[in-house]
Amino acid sequence: MALERRIYTDPKVRLAAVSKLVSAQLEKHFGRTDSVVIPNAVDTVIFNSEARLARRSVSRHRLKLDDSDFVVLLIGNDWKKKGLDQLLRALAFVEIPVHLLVVGRDDPGLYRSALRQLQLEDRVRFLAPSADVLSFYAAADAYVAPSLEDAFGLPILEAMACGLPVIASVQAGASENVLDGATGYLLRDPMNHVELAELIRRLTGDRLAAQKLGAAAAQYVKASASWDHNALTTREFLERS
Repeated sequence: MALERRIYTDPKVRLAAVSKLVSAQLEKHFGRTDSVVIPNAVDTVIFNSEARLARRSVSRHRLKLDDSDFVVLLIGNDWKKKGLDQLLRALAFVEIPVHLLVVGRDDPGLYRSALRQLQLEDRVRFLAPSADVLSFYAAADAYVAPSLEDAFGLPILEAMACGLPVIASVQAGASENVLDGATGYLLRDPMNHVELAELIRRLTGDRLAAQKLGAAAAQYVKASASWDHNALTTREFLERS
């Protein structure tokens, strides 16, 4: 923290934040009100609706998922901070048997007891990370990110680019790309599993509406969060330095 304070408080050092959330933290902790927000971006050549749908059948077959199953996805490490505990409670609260894929390097054994208690053993699967991230998005119907704290949360944006409807905690920087009810749903309190369960119900209760959310999300990312857009913003920032 001492090194950060030394660097971040120096007015000669220009700061670029990955989200408004981080920019606010720079102001709160270091008094910097001049940081520029340059969000992360997505390669929309790789992550897009067409690519996801083309691989859906194979990806679900590999995971032994029926086409009728509603599958939600969570990608990332530090599952506690990613909100997995609340997500499991929410799934147990939802009447429809939703399936969950959790991708990351944490120890799944830490959740075995909770899965038994919540009667979710048959509906939650832990998967190792893969360079072929698109295969996970292809197997899913929605992406759920109830993060307790996350500077950004790139999988949220990747899922949107792939045309998946998302539920994103407002404590994740990437949620700033979600227009509530139009390109996804915002989770106001990531500790509230009842609120999260209700948002999941909205997705499962009207799959056509969920697909429309995903389509709108993909259009948004292509127009506003591609690498071309990021590169242009970064160039403008550097040229002003």
